[in-house]
Amino acid sequence: MFSIVLVAPEIPHNAGAAGRLALATGSKLHLVKPLGFSLEDKYVRRTGLDYWKDVDLQVWESFEELQQSAGADARFWYLSTKAKRGLWEVPFAHGDYLVFGCEGRGLPESVVYGAGDQALKIPMQQGSTRSLNLSTAVAIVLYEAVRQVGFENR
Repeated sequence: MFSIVLVAPEIPHNAGAAGRLALATGSKLHLVKPLGFSLEDKYVRRTGLDYWKDVDLQVWESFEELQQSAGADARFWYLSTKAKRGLWEVPFAHGDYLVFGCEGRGLPESVVYGAGDQALKIPMQQGSTRSLNLSTAVAIVLYEAVRQVGFENR
């Protein structure tokens, strides 16, 4: 279906919640090091409950390693509050990679600005809040993508 990519996640609860979302949608969860927690952390397991063992999970040493493995035809969407293009403007497709930065800093500005139209933001009321919780953002983007393409029959 889709690939959820968390780059240098810091909070185990968010990784666990993203894993649960991946499982619910038939998506794959990619965690890019460094991780701010151990995958053995009780909070990761608690958030994923008994589902964590079933999550399609891949841990990468670097984002570049993930990109190379994905291949030249892979489509990456970079989510950031700094992006200009709204998420509702994008036609998602099966196999897309949805890339999120860490909780404290998000994706580096160089990545966001270098992504051009592949950089997306979740629309929010101006002046309301700086950002959304990472797992909330993953849920919004992932389910918009699923809404557009539907569930794959595997």
